[in-house]
Amino acid sequence: MYQRWSEGRGWEVELTDVLAGEGAGTKSATLLITGENAYGFCKAERGVHRLVRISPFDANKRRHTSFASVDVIAEIAETTSDIVLPPSELRVDTYRSGGKGGQNVNKVETAVRITHIPTGIVAASQSQRSQHQNRATAMKMLLSKIYAQRQDAQKAEMERFYGEKGSISWGNQIRSYVFQPYRMVKDLRTGVETSDVQRVMDGGLDLFVEGWLRAGCPAKRMQGVKDVEEE
Repeated sequence: MYQRWSEGRGWEVELTDVLAGEGAGTKSATLLITGENAYGFCKAERGVHRLVRISPFDANKRRHTSFASVDVIAEIAETTSDIVLPPSELRVDTYRSGGKGGQNVNKVETAVRITHIPTGIVAASQSQRSQHQNRATAMKMLLSKIYAQRQDAQKAEMERFYGEKGSISWGNQIRSYVFQPYRMVKDLRTGVETSDVQRVMDGGLDLFVEGWLRAGCPAKRMQGVKDVEEE
């Protein structure tokens, strides 16, 4: 969904890391989206998303509810960051890259996962052909994640990045995608909804993103802070 949405807006999108689920599906994935105002639009998607459908992995064709947590972090360059990470605080693991690739990618441990031990923050990359390139990409993502976390700690409104997202559970979702018993996608922050579920899954997210942007900042509005009026 996010790949198609990004491509439709003319942004470059790259799947830098993916971890398969234990039984089926995907446990986690990381996308690098590059383009004009990409971060400004993408941060509207930050939160917990709820999906209700008849699971294709259930032989009894029962309806299942799933939750996906989406995080959006702005990329920062190592040269512009004042964050210094001692090597002793980093654990670097290498492994074989999955998916398509040449002989070197599939047979050599080119994929890299870097863990910041004090915080437990993890960043990984397996999209590049060399271990050196993947390490550089993973380190850049790790710095961005740590920078975002430290920004949160310095501000009173923790909801801006991490606190607003909430836990992955009932009552915390920002949007519901319902395939059964009816068809409806509804954003619970703004009330924007549509019955064209397939269009949304094919990347038609502008309706919800623009609704979020027009609303100003839902989190602030719920706290009684008035939006700035447009001229």
